[in-house]
Amino acid sequence: MGKIKSYSNFVKFRLSVLVLVSALSGYLFAGGSDMLIVTYLLVGGFFITAASNGSNQIWEKDLDKLMDRTKNRPLPTNKMSLNEALLVVLICFSLGIFILYLINLYSALLGLAAFVAYVFVYTPLKRITPWSVFVGAFPGAIPPMLGAIAHTNEFGLLPGVLFFVQFTWQFPHFWAIAWVAYDDYKKAGFSLLPSKTGKTKNSAFQIMFYSLALIPFSLLPWLMNWCGTITLISGTLLGGLFFLYAYRLFLTCEIKDARKLMFASFVYLPIIQFIYIFDKV
Repeated sequence: MGKIKSYSNFVKFRLSVLVLVSALSGYLFAGGSDMLIVTYLLVGGFFITAASNGSNQIWEKDLDKLMDRTKNRPLPTNKMSLNEALLVVLICFSLGIFILYLINLYSALLGLAAFVAYVFVYTPLKRITPWSVFVGAFPGAIPPMLGAIAHTNEFGLLPGVLFFVQFTWQFPHFWAIAWVAYDDYKKAGFSLLPSKTGKTKNSAFQIMFYSLALIPFSLLPWLMNWCGTITLISGTLLGGLFFLYAYRLFLTCEIKDARKLMFASFVYLPIIQFIYIFDKV
């Protein structure tokens, strides 16, 4: 049982499942209904995400020892050897790419692109520049696009719009996390808030700005006439409520308000994505 828990922590099982929700929403919104493809998408997507998360922990195994939130991970605690971790990543990556290829070539290429960008670009940049969040937003926004292309088998406007909505959401979402974990991140030398001044009005303003921008961007499916009035109303209300959390953080710059925004971001994304599906014209 302890080994299973170690593997679950190594691949960040719960986070991987959340990623799959976005991929599934993209597939369903694009009009997909084949349960075999859904199975390939979910299983292949899980393995690629697991390989990415595991690779991140291999990169940062020495840094994880310095932070309270990560010091109990399998590698820092020696519950998993480095060779074992590398083997798990290799197996997950190989299975993920192969299963996504069973859907179509573009799905496999997107899975590969997400893995490479997250592991070999975003991860090393985290200690160098706050722009790492911008880089990380690209692989972070691929799941709904991957889901849509699993059905359409082409890079079209619809997958691009779904990508852009999640791309915009990434900024207030991740910066809220970075605000909450700011002191812990500093121990490992990570620079993840948008301003080098840290938890200041400058960073809070940028979080608020992207939260506000998310409102019109989230209404793109309605503007494209892919969704109906429910998307217009609920998207505006949800976006407005999400913005209020960010505005509150701008006023107070307190960690409790950053935490509220962080949890709001986890709730916001799957709700708006499945509203698109149920309100599809």
